[in-house]
Amino acid sequence: MQDSKLLSYIGEKMHRVALISGSANKNLSENVANILGIKLVETELTTFKDGEVYCRILEDIRGKYCFVLQPTCRDVNKNLMELAILLDAVKRSYAKKIIAVLPYFGYARQDRQAKENEPISAKLVAKLIEAAGAERLITIDLHSAQIEGFFDITIKHLSAVPLLAEYFSKLKGEDVLIVAPDAGSTKRAHSFAKMLGSGMAIIDKRRDRPNEVSEAVLVGDVTNKICILVDDMIDTAGTITKAAEELSKKGAKETYICATHAVFSDPAIERLEKSKAKEVVVTDTIPHKNLPSKIKVVSVAGIIADAIKNMVDEI
Repeated sequence: MQDSKLLSYIGEKMHRVALISGSANKNLSENVANILGIKLVETELTTFKDGEVYCRILEDIRGKYCFVLQPTCRDVNKNLMELAILLDAVKRSYAKKIIAVLPYFGYARQDRQAKENEPISAKLVAKLIEAAGAERLITIDLHSAQIEGFFDITIKHLSAVPLLAEYFSKLKGEDVLIVAPDAGSTKRAHSFAKMLGSGMAIIDKRRDRPNEVSEAVLVGDVTNKICILVDDMIDTAGTITKAAEELSKKGAKETYICATHAVFSDPAIERLEKSKAKEVVVTDTIPHKNLPSKIKVVSVAGIIADAIKNMVDEI
């Protein structure tokens, strides 16, 4: 099919698309809607005094391909419940197809039994999303790829690495080094390095407890290098800022930090401001207001909109 005909064909199908937003990241939903050339479906979302979530779809979405956009970021449990209730409301509104769009998938770090008698919460959340009515899922940079296997529905797993690599493309050169802050980030860092044509180093870290690193060993020479630390998320920023400090001690000329998901639990922002990093780059999968100038945000609205267009064409 020629490009002009394909665009016309997709444009016609877009009239059958409904984009429904939860309250977790309304700005991102609006940006996606603007790119698609549609308006967000009007909804009523409230919380009763006892914490119960109430939802009602205020438009006719019967027979439409419905995309429900809601990251399960802070307040994680409220936003997760809101997502489930939105999906159920869409299902009961006679939607033709229901697609959950989770730019950030909460509970992703609880993807295995690290200790005896622990739950596998990521799998439980996957089953909850399916039970609520989702027939497909769009998400970005899952903390663990194995989470895809927890779902029995089709998943479109997007990556923000190309967006972040494009931001840093101005730093291309032999003196640029991509650094994985832990072994789990090696694959992501390798993809990043390949896009920039750069070398790579790894920091091997060991934890005694969550959010606390007991030991870190640098594998690679960072002397006089411009180092870019690449991770999927920044939570309290303790690990990533210590990594930046270690790189500085080992002779790095400059250090940058980038990650897809800006979880930013306290005291993350304070730590990042005081860190050795020259700049911190994150995406808007999780919303934040009044960030310091050192922290830059690139939007994932474009890649989500493209994924929706492609999925509409497929179905």
